[in-house]
Amino acid sequence: MGLLAYLKTQFIVHLLIGFVFVGSGLVINFVQLCTLVLWPLNKQLYRRLNCRLAYSLWSQLVMLLEWWSCTECTLFTDRATVDRFGKEHVVIILNHNFEIDFLCGWTMCERFGVLGSSKVLAKRELLYVPLIGWTWYFLEIVFCKRKWEEDRDTVIEGLKRLSDYPEYMWFLLYCEGTRFTEKKHRVSMEVAVSKGLPVLKHHLLPRTKGFTTAVQCLRGTVAAVYDVTLNFRGNKNPSLLGILYGKKYEADMCVRRFPLEEIPLDEKEAAQWLHKLYQEKDALQEMYNQKGEFPGQQFKPPRRPWTLLNFLSWATVLLSPLFSCVLGVFASGSPLLILTFLGFVGAASFGVRRLIGVTEIEKGSSYGDQEFKKKE
Repeated sequence: MGLLAYLKTQFIVHLLIGFVFVGSGLVINFVQLCTLVLWPLNKQLYRRLNCRLAYSLWSQLVMLLEWWSCTECTLFTDRATVDRFGKEHVVIILNHNFEIDFLCGWTMCERFGVLGSSKVLAKRELLYVPLIGWTWYFLEIVFCKRKWEEDRDTVIEGLKRLSDYPEYMWFLLYCEGTRFTEKKHRVSMEVAVSKGLPVLKHHLLPRTKGFTTAVQCLRGTVAAVYDVTLNFRGNKNPSLLGILYGKKYEADMCVRRFPLEEIPLDEKEAAQWLHKLYQEKDALQEMYNQKGEFPGQQFKPPRRPWTLLNFLSWATVLLSPLFSCVLGVFASGSPLLILTFLGFVGAASFGVRRLIGVTEIEKGSSYGDQEFKKKE
């Protein structure tokens, strides 16, 4: 094992990476708070600034995927679609099977210049997660309780606010509503059978209201829908902890572009279009499991240096005073100071672990276990 590979497995290194992320995140959130004074004066300037501030935080996670674990991402699509990446507003539909599916989406956003302006329809609980939810709040992310009767007006209002967004945005939708588990899949397919819908093998039944509402509200702004089907070579099931330990994965993404004009205006017809899309996604996953690859031409967009440079800049600014403080604490010989410092380290470790826990499948929400039994 080389020195770098050894360091990637060490808890203290993980703690330092977490310290940089949390420390920089708090600074970024404070600056974002200060930018609120710009909203009534120049809304578009506020948005552009917050896109760059969000990039400075999210790119640290992308750095872990691209430079720390050296995970490779391959696109299966066509040249015409690739040439449009980063040059239009789009809605992204991504399967929700893996703990790091969002991170693979972010790395593609970064490579095509839309990471800071990427959007998502997120569950409201995430609004209260430090750093993540706070950053999303300033980015005008649309939050929902996943109860349509309560969410409808909030979601429509949030989507319509994005109609004049100044940066090209990729708006992510997890139409399945929750991450795939065998239990949720079983319940979901019971609902599919009861509604006379085709049974899916690799996906949950898509929940159509968020999709149809997003398409209706963003017509005239969004140019297309990108359907993205993700899988990992070698039947791997990667995790954020695995990435932190430097494990390398190979992600494959099949991307299909559908101009918005092809999606029906009628809500019921648009819902049927989405169900058909998920049948096609299921067939793509089955093909991948059998052949080990998706159809289409392969593209490997090169990673850019900006994520690494951004992290190294924050590490230089934040770790230098930290090391000076640590040396001062132990040099003082004060048992109280040393115990206080060790308590801080323990609390920081717990906090970082909780943040990572947000992505873990076994700690995911129970949404879907019972909700699929209710009508949309």
